[in-house]
Amino acid sequence: MMRLSAIDGARLMRAISLIVAGLLFGGSLVAPLPVMAADGNTVAPEDARVFFVDLKDGDTVPRTFKVKFGVHGMAIKPAGDMSPNSGHHHLFIDESEWPAANEPIPADAHHKHYGAGQTEDTLTLEPGPHLLQLVFADGRHMQFDPPVVSQAITIHVQ
Repeated sequence: MMRLSAIDGARLMRAISLIVAGLLFGGSLVAPLPVMAADGNTVAPEDARVFFVDLKDGDTVPRTFKVKFGVHGMAIKPAGDMSPNSGHHHLFIDESEWPAANEPIPADAHHKHYGAGQTEDTLTLEPGPHLLQLVFADGRHMQFDPPVVSQAITIHVQ
């Protein structure tokens, strides 16, 4: 049988007391989980929205330009973090087809991921018109239910 010293016993009792006190006052031993819809997607808060901070439909931009992303009603967290009411930005470029709601957003030339929690990027696009749309996704790169998306805008690259 293992014996605790008086100091180890006191530390153990203090730890147990803190855990019990935390649970009594509404705490939890686990992190809160996001609310999931029946289809397995994370439920978005009613007031959640994303938007372009400094671009609007019809803007003309140079070939290389900075774009800033805004979000309201949700927290920005890195990919992998499934904290409730949080996620990260994705930028759809010249993409009119959406991935299936039960599939992660792909990572390719038309779907840029900002999984480190970035809120801006410098893009270089070919001259001509380009369709841009922001999509906010959960830590698994899955769309929210309902989807949290910006207005699709067309910009003209010089």
